[in-house]
Amino acid sequence: MAPVDQQELQAIQQVAEDLSSSERRIILYLFGKIDADYSVASVKDMLESKVVGQEGGRQLLAELLVRLRRFDILRKVYKISRDEMDRTLQCQQILPRFRVLMANVSEEMTHENLSSLKFLLSSTIPREKMENSKNFLDVIIELEKLDLVSPERVDFIEDCFNNIGRNDLAKKVSSYKMPVVTTAHHSSQQQKRRAPCTYSAAWIGSHLFLQKTQGQSIHMATETRPHIQQSCQSALDRYKFNSNPRGVCVIIDCVGNDGDMLEQTFKALHFSVTIYKWLSVEDTLSTLRNVFKQGENHKGDAFVCCIISRGTANHLLGTDSHSTRLHLDNVRSLFTADTCPMMAGKPKLFFIQRYSVPEYQPSARMHHRDEDLETDGCDELSKFGCIPTDADVFWSHCSTDEHQLEQGHHRSLYLKVLTDALLKGQRRKAKLVDIHTEVNGAIFDHNKRNPAENYRIDLKHTLRKDLCLQ
Repeated sequence: MAPVDQQELQAIQQVAEDLSSSERRIILYLFGKIDADYSVASVKDMLESKVVGQEGGRQLLAELLVRLRRFDILRKVYKISRDEMDRTLQCQQILPRFRVLMANVSEEMTHENLSSLKFLLSSTIPREKMENSKNFLDVIIELEKLDLVSPERVDFIEDCFNNIGRNDLAKKVSSYKMPVVTTAHHSSQQQKRRAPCTYSAAWIGSHLFLQKTQGQSIHMATETRPHIQQSCQSALDRYKFNSNPRGVCVIIDCVGNDGDMLEQTFKALHFSVTIYKWLSVEDTLSTLRNVFKQGENHKGDAFVCCIISRGTANHLLGTDSHSTRLHLDNVRSLFTADTCPMMAGKPKLFFIQRYSVPEYQPSARMHHRDEDLETDGCDELSKFGCIPTDADVFWSHCSTDEHQLEQGHHRSLYLKVLTDALLKGQRRKAKLVDIHTEVNGAIFDHNKRNPAENYRIDLKHTLRKDLCLQ
């Protein structure tokens, strides 16, 4: 046994040294070590405890390498080909299905997806924890700690994927919830498939299901009515956006520029528009809180909020000094499904032009006012409910230096490009995301030509469907 143990130790040492830090992190996650140090030594010690002298230890280590797609190490250490290991895994898998699923999902998440997910969960996971989350596994670990996600509870993360537009990942999570098919059951299903039967296409909810019918094949069902499928798919993939008016648009102009231009634009887009000028921080917060006090404002298909203000990276100042300021997260949280249930499921669009001023450190005698301006949110229990509350948000935040306001008759390039693009997009019934792509391009071109007048756009959204202006 000693030589065998020595060989395993050498194999583990080689594996631990050949893996990258991110791959070591995945290994520890697969074993449930969510707070572990993922150094070479830590991974080596953990693998030794799981592999050396353990029944199935060799297969476990080989399966780990397959999950990491490190087939080069698999060949070098165990002299096993990818095809051989794939056949083995079809018969028996040792690693927990839930953690394998989360690790696979992490690899498919783009940087933009991760940014949208963090934005969606900003009122669920503490801010400092969110800032330290560098990848999807970091986020899922925090959700596990809050007991929102576990091997037995995946509905929450499935909803999150739907809300950020990754329906493919949501389907993978949904498939995970299905019972594992045994070999005997699989054989029975194979025999059933041999029996002749025909199907027709039927729309139920947002998915195309196949139902048994008589006398018509699936080929005929899908090809004789393509226009029906196309129109159904189109309706299901788009937000409703045809009410009159389309919804409420609130414009808060604390600088005195461009508010009127925004008013004209959103009236042309069929919104009911109200504009407020020169508001303090407290007046801004009060105004936003009162938006849906009137019952008429509940009837639209969307909500728009435009703010023009001086501010810092995360705060708006309105007409105030630094001693009173409003956190941008509080603006958005006023209209989540928790605090504004009448807007649940409807798109909420925010367009913010911030003129950056230097960060200010209050003196010891001056109290920070963020706490005084916290929104009337839900209690802790509802905050950690099973449905993400920040869905259906489109957040376009542009910043430029305050010194531009010193120029006579200054107009925001961002707002000018945005309003032009929105009006053009309405004429061709374009998608909002595509419209904003045009805005991004125009801002990029401007910054190349005018480096002293740089505009920086931060776009985040959790739209679940297309929003087409019409």
